Amino acid sequence: MGRELATALGWVDAGTRLCASAIAGLSEEEYAAPSALPGWTRKHVVAHLAANAEAVGNLVHWARTGERTPMYASPQERAEGIEKGSRSGGPELTRWFTESAAELAAGMAALSDEAWRAEVVTAQGRTVPASETPYMRAREVLVHAVDLATGLSFAALPDDFLRELEADIRARRGPGAVPGLVGSRADVVAFLAGRPSTGVTTADGSPLPVLPPWL
Repeated sequence: MGRELATALGWVDAGTRLCASAIAGLSEEEYAAPSALPGWTRKHVVAHLAANAEAVGNLVHWARTGERTPMYASPQERAEGIEKGSRSGGPELTRWFTESAAELAAGMAALSDEAWRAEVVTAQGRTVPASETPYMRAREVLVHAVDLATGLSFAALPDDFLRELEADIRARRGPGAVPGLVGSRADVVAFLAGRPSTGVTTADGSPLPVLPPWL
Protein backbone atom coordinates (compact mmCIF):
# COMPACT_ATOMS: atom_id res chain seq x y z
CA MET A 1 0.00 0.00 0.00
CA GLY A 2 2.99 2.30 0.50
CA ARG A 3 1.44 4.51 3.18
CA GLU A 4 3.68 6.68 5.37
CA LEU A 5 3.75 6.00 9.11
CA ALA A 6 3.13 9.67 9.91
CA THR A 7 0.11 9.67 7.60
CA ALA A 8 -1.42 6.63 9.29
CA LEU A 9 -0.83 8.15 12.72
CA GLY A 10 -2.63 11.26 11.52
CA TRP A 11 -5.58 9.12 10.45
CA VAL A 12 -5.73 7.58 13.92
CA ASP A 13 -5.89 11.04 15.47
CA ALA A 14 -8.55 12.20 13.01
CA GLY A 15 -10.71 9.12 13.61
CA THR A 16 -10.35 9.37 17.37
CA ARG A 17 -11.52 12.97 17.27
CA LEU A 18 -14.48 12.10 15.02
CA CYS A 19 -15.59 9.34 17.39
CA ALA A 20 -15.15 11.54 20.44
CA SER A 21 -17.23 14.26 18.82
CA ALA A 22 -19.92 11.76 17.78
CA ILE A 23 -20.45 10.44 21.31
CA ALA A 24 -20.01 13.72 23.17
CA GLY A 25 -23.20 14.71 24.90
CA LEU A 26 -25.22 11.62 23.97
CA SER A 27 -27.98 10.88 26.44
CA GLU A 28 -28.25 7.40 27.88
CA GLU A 29 -31.17 6.73 25.53
CA GLU A 30 -29.22 7.97 22.51
CA TYR A 31 -26.19 5.92 23.51
CA ALA A 32 -28.35 2.79 23.68
CA ALA A 33 -29.96 3.45 20.28
CA PRO A 34 -29.12 1.25 17.28
CA SER A 35 -25.93 1.93 15.38
CA ALA A 36 -25.56 1.40 11.64
CA LEU A 37 -24.26 -2.12 12.31
CA PRO A 38 -26.90 -4.87 12.48
CA GLY A 39 -27.54 -6.02 16.04
CA TRP A 40 -25.24 -3.44 17.62
CA THR A 41 -26.17 -0.34 19.57
CA ARG A 42 -23.89 2.67 19.75
CA LYS A 43 -22.74 1.25 23.07
CA HIS A 44 -21.56 -1.92 21.33
CA VAL A 45 -19.57 0.15 18.82
CA VAL A 46 -17.89 2.26 21.50
CA ALA A 47 -17.13 -0.79 23.64
CA HIS A 48 -15.57 -2.42 20.60
CA LEU A 49 -13.48 0.67 19.87
CA ALA A 50 -12.26 0.94 23.47
CA ALA A 51 -11.38 -2.75 23.60
CA ASN A 52 -9.66 -2.47 20.23
CA ALA A 53 -7.46 0.37 21.50
CA GLU A 54 -6.32 -1.89 24.31
CA ALA A 55 -5.80 -4.78 21.89
CA VAL A 56 -3.70 -2.73 19.48
CA GLY A 57 -1.90 -1.45 22.55
CA ASN A 58 -0.92 -5.03 23.29
CA LEU A 59 0.83 -5.19 19.93
CA VAL A 60 2.56 -1.88 20.62
CA HIS A 61 3.77 -3.29 23.95
CA TRP A 62 4.99 -6.40 22.13
CA ALA A 63 6.94 -4.29 19.66
CA ARG A 64 8.48 -2.13 22.38
CA THR A 65 9.46 -4.89 24.82
CA GLY A 66 9.71 -8.05 22.74
CA GLU A 67 7.23 -9.69 25.13
CA ARG A 68 4.67 -11.66 23.11
CA THR A 69 1.33 -10.00 23.87
CA PRO A 70 -1.60 -11.13 21.67
CA MET A 71 -4.35 -8.67 20.85
CA TYR A 72 -6.98 -10.84 22.52
CA ALA A 73 -6.76 -14.00 24.61
CA SER A 74 -9.41 -15.56 22.36
CA PRO A 75 -12.25 -14.58 19.99
CA GLN A 76 -14.69 -15.52 22.74
CA GLU A 77 -13.04 -13.16 25.22
CA ARG A 78 -13.19 -10.40 22.62
CA ALA A 79 -16.92 -10.93 22.04
CA GLU A 80 -17.68 -11.18 25.75
CA GLY A 81 -15.78 -7.96 26.44
CA ILE A 82 -17.80 -6.05 23.87
CA GLU A 83 -21.09 -7.42 25.20
CA LYS A 84 -20.14 -6.59 28.79
CA GLY A 85 -19.06 -3.10 27.77
CA SER A 86 -22.33 -2.51 25.96
CA ARG A 87 -24.15 -2.83 29.28
CA SER A 88 -22.13 -0.01 30.83
CA GLY A 89 -23.44 3.49 31.35
CA GLY A 90 -22.73 6.15 28.76
CA PRO A 91 -20.27 8.17 30.88
CA GLU A 92 -18.34 5.02 31.75
CA LEU A 93 -18.10 4.01 28.11
CA THR A 94 -16.99 7.48 27.06
CA ARG A 95 -14.30 7.43 29.73
CA TRP A 96 -13.12 3.97 28.61
CA PHE A 97 -12.92 5.09 25.00
CA THR A 98 -11.08 8.31 25.86
CA GLU A 99 -8.58 6.74 28.24
CA SER A 100 -7.82 3.71 26.06
CA ALA A 101 -7.32 5.91 22.98
CA ALA A 102 -4.99 8.25 24.89
CA GLU A 103 -2.99 5.34 26.28
CA LEU A 104 -2.61 3.84 22.79
CA ALA A 105 -1.50 7.19 21.36
CA ALA A 106 1.11 7.54 24.10
CA GLY A 107 2.34 4.00 23.49
CA MET A 108 2.71 4.60 19.78
CA ALA A 109 4.49 7.91 20.36
CA ALA A 110 7.07 6.11 22.53
CA LEU A 111 8.07 3.53 19.90
CA SER A 112 11.55 3.77 18.45
CA ASP A 113 12.31 3.29 14.76
CA GLU A 114 13.55 -0.20 15.60
CA ALA A 115 10.37 -1.04 17.51
CA TRP A 116 8.21 0.07 14.58
CA ARG A 117 10.00 -2.55 12.49
CA ALA A 118 9.42 -5.35 15.03
CA GLU A 119 7.08 -8.12 13.90
CA VAL A 120 3.79 -8.74 15.72
CA VAL A 121 0.81 -11.00 15.03
CA THR A 122 -2.71 -9.68 14.43
CA ALA A 123 -5.90 -11.25 15.74
CA GLN A 124 -6.34 -12.82 12.29
CA GLY A 125 -2.95 -14.50 12.57
CA ARG A 126 -1.08 -12.24 10.13
CA THR A 127 2.53 -11.43 10.96
CA VAL A 128 3.11 -7.74 10.27
CA PRO A 129 5.57 -5.03 11.30
CA ALA A 130 4.38 -2.85 14.17
CA SER A 131 4.24 0.02 11.68
CA GLU A 132 1.03 -1.60 10.38
CA THR A 133 -0.79 -1.02 13.71
CA PRO A 134 -1.64 2.67 13.12
CA TYR A 135 -3.49 1.79 9.92
CA MET A 136 -5.23 -1.07 11.71
CA ARG A 137 -6.47 1.38 14.33
CA ALA A 138 -7.29 4.09 11.79
CA ARG A 139 -9.66 1.74 9.96
CA GLU A 140 -11.51 1.08 13.19
CA VAL A 141 -11.97 4.64 14.39
CA LEU A 142 -12.70 6.17 10.98
CA VAL A 143 -15.13 3.55 9.67
CA HIS A 144 -16.88 3.09 13.02
CA ALA A 145 -17.19 6.86 13.46
CA VAL A 146 -19.66 6.60 10.59
CA ASP A 147 -21.24 3.45 12.05
CA LEU A 148 -22.16 5.38 15.19
CA ALA A 149 -24.95 6.87 13.06
CA THR A 150 -24.82 10.38 14.46
CA GLY A 151 -24.78 12.09 11.07
CA LEU A 152 -21.29 11.38 9.73
CA SER A 153 -20.83 9.81 6.31
CA PHE A 154 -17.82 8.45 4.47
CA ALA A 155 -17.52 11.90 2.86
CA ALA A 156 -16.29 13.18 6.25
CA LEU A 157 -13.26 10.86 6.16
CA PRO A 158 -9.84 11.94 4.83
CA ASP A 159 -9.63 11.48 1.07
CA ASP A 160 -6.20 9.84 1.19
CA PHE A 161 -7.56 7.38 3.74
CA LEU A 162 -10.50 6.58 1.46
CA ARG A 163 -8.08 5.80 -1.38
CA GLU A 164 -6.11 3.49 0.88
CA LEU A 165 -9.24 1.85 2.24
CA GLU A 166 -10.64 1.22 -1.24
CA ALA A 167 -7.46 -0.60 -2.29
CA ASP A 168 -7.42 -2.53 0.97
CA ILE A 169 -11.04 -3.70 0.73
CA ARG A 170 -10.74 -4.69 -2.92
CA ALA A 171 -7.63 -6.74 -2.11
CA ARG A 172 -9.29 -8.45 0.84
CA ARG A 173 -12.57 -9.17 -0.95
CA GLY A 174 -10.54 -10.92 -3.64
CA PRO A 175 -10.03 -10.63 -7.40
CA GLY A 176 -13.27 -10.38 -9.33
CA ALA A 177 -15.43 -10.06 -6.22
CA VAL A 178 -16.37 -6.49 -7.06
CA PRO A 179 -16.81 -5.07 -10.59
CA GLY A 180 -15.68 -1.65 -11.73
CA LEU A 181 -17.78 0.98 -9.99
CA VAL A 182 -18.89 4.51 -10.86
CA GLY A 183 -19.66 7.11 -8.20
CA SER A 184 -18.01 9.49 -5.78
CA ARG A 185 -15.04 8.02 -3.97
CA ALA A 186 -16.80 8.28 -0.60
CA ASP A 187 -19.88 6.44 -1.87
CA VAL A 188 -17.86 3.80 -3.70
CA VAL A 189 -15.83 3.06 -0.57
CA ALA A 190 -18.99 2.99 1.55
CA PHE A 191 -20.48 0.47 -0.88
CA LEU A 192 -17.32 -1.65 -0.85
CA ALA A 193 -17.41 -1.65 2.94
CA GLY A 194 -21.00 -2.92 2.89
CA ARG A 195 -22.40 0.36 4.17
CA PRO A 196 -25.27 2.49 2.80
CA SER A 197 -24.32 4.50 -0.28
CA THR A 198 -26.04 6.48 -3.02
CA GLY A 199 -25.35 7.00 -6.69
CA VAL A 200 -23.07 3.98 -7.14
CA THR A 201 -23.42 1.96 -10.33
CA THR A 202 -21.32 -0.61 -12.14
CA ALA A 203 -19.15 0.53 -15.01
CA ASP A 204 -20.62 -2.11 -17.33
CA GLY A 205 -24.25 -1.61 -16.29
CA SER A 206 -24.55 -4.98 -14.53
CA PRO A 207 -26.46 -5.26 -11.23
CA LEU A 208 -24.58 -4.24 -8.12
CA PRO A 209 -23.48 -7.22 -6.01
CA VAL A 210 -24.73 -7.52 -2.43
CA LEU A 211 -21.72 -7.11 -0.17
CA PRO A 212 -21.68 -8.08 3.50
CA PRO A 213 -20.37 -5.53 6.03
CA TRP A 214 -16.59 -5.37 6.08
CA LEU A 215 -14.72 -4.69 9.35
